[in-house]
Amino acid sequence: MVVASGSRDKTGFFTQGVKLKASMVDMARSVRKLGQEDPRRVVHSLKVGLALILVSALYHPFYNNFGTNTIWIVMTVVLVFEFSVGATLGKGFNRGIATLLAGGLAIGAHHLTKNLGRVGEPVVLGLLVFLQGSISTFLRFFPKIKASYDYGMLIFIMTFSFISVSGLRDHAIFKLALERLCTVSIGGAVCVIVSILVLPVWAGHDLHNLIALNIEKLGNSLEGFSDEYFKRKGGEACKDDKEILEGYKCVLNSKKSEESLANYAAWEPPHGRFPFRHPWKLYLKVGTLARECAYRIEALNGYLNADMQESSEVSTVIQEACTNMSVESGKALKELALAIKTMVQPSSADSHIENAKSAAKNMKSLLKSGIWEDVDLLKVIAGVTVASILIDVVTCTEKIAESIHELASTAQFKSAEPTLSPEKLHSGQMNCVKSSQILNCPHVVINVSESTPPSSPSESSSAPKASKQRMEAYRYLYFNLYNLFLAQNISPFLSG
Repeated sequence: MVVASGSRDKTGFFTQGVKLKASMVDMARSVRKLGQEDPRRVVHSLKVGLALILVSALYHPFYNNFGTNTIWIVMTVVLVFEFSVGATLGKGFNRGIATLLAGGLAIGAHHLTKNLGRVGEPVVLGLLVFLQGSISTFLRFFPKIKASYDYGMLIFIMTFSFISVSGLRDHAIFKLALERLCTVSIGGAVCVIVSILVLPVWAGHDLHNLIALNIEKLGNSLEGFSDEYFKRKGGEACKDDKEILEGYKCVLNSKKSEESLANYAAWEPPHGRFPFRHPWKLYLKVGTLARECAYRIEALNGYLNADMQESSEVSTVIQEACTNMSVESGKALKELALAIKTMVQPSSADSHIENAKSAAKNMKSLLKSGIWEDVDLLKVIAGVTVASILIDVVTCTEKIAESIHELASTAQFKSAEPTLSPEKLHSGQMNCVKSSQILNCPHVVINVSESTPPSSPSESSSAPKASKQRMEAYRYLYFNLYNLFLAQNISPFLSG
């Protein structure tokens, strides 16, 4: 019995050890995955540690001046330091202003109640604490205040109550309020300096990329929808295709993230491609329209796996128009996403939008025609519904394009550089051979035609345009010569 009991104990201990090892491995995998998803998280953790080291080094020198209140320098770093620069600046500003106002009002409250006696002073102070706590808490329910100043309201309530009920005399109250303000300012300054100078994370940049990525995912989903819908009977989609088709789902739940990033971005100083007073609110407008489009795509995807009878004749009639609407809308959205990423005018998407609108017009004509009279209604519902939703998608795409044009105009996106087509090269100032010919021929002949002097003011006004075309042609020539160099020198080396 003793031997059996000892073996059970060893078995139980071994089982617990295996479970502990498995949980440690799972935890290590989770930590690794978390860091790989966004390496900036690891950097942020190290930045917080650096800020704490700095304020710890300042603790003892400032202790002689601020005493026990010096601990608020460390507390401020812990409470204020956030992931992005905008969030850190917003929290630091809220904490500093709230501490200043609450300290000033608390000193004023003590000054007003100091002559009311031992009974009247605590009663009036208690009433003031009640009033400011109630009013400040109620103000936090306002959406605009909650979005930008909620943390400041909390600090205001805490600081005013703490100083008011401390029971100190006037000179001590003033000293306490001043020390709190100084320590909070020092801690906030350390947070802001480390956040900006050490690998900064800009909320505005994240918002910019998030909007562009969401629109690109909508475009990918729309481009793959028509093929999947009209060929769904041929087999199930592969895993990658399914992920692309369902990429729109992340757009549905992006509202909270977009609003938070826009709020933080408003606090940030000019940085990179984003100047002062960049129109962050317009990104929210684009995001709202993108979600409206995502909801319609979700409705479309509901018909991919729907077990509904559908006439093959109906599919043949609507397939071309539906495919054009889906593909052209998807291409337009991807061009718009690229325009946001590169911050250029989204003119390249206009042709796709026009093609989608033309397909939608043709689809409306088909829906109004008399080809549906002799068709079973149950076999028409699915196809007609899909066509109607796609028409709404085209309208949403057009609205998204208009909002991005507004954003590009307000934010002063740069104009896309015009590319010279073969026709322009043939009729312009320079005639050169194609790059394929350059790569195959060791000798290149280039004919440059001299432009005649302008004989009228109208010809003189077109001189800058001609000069620009000439520069584009020279750039095209340089590219071809560079390809020739690679073909003659690098390719043989690699093949050998």
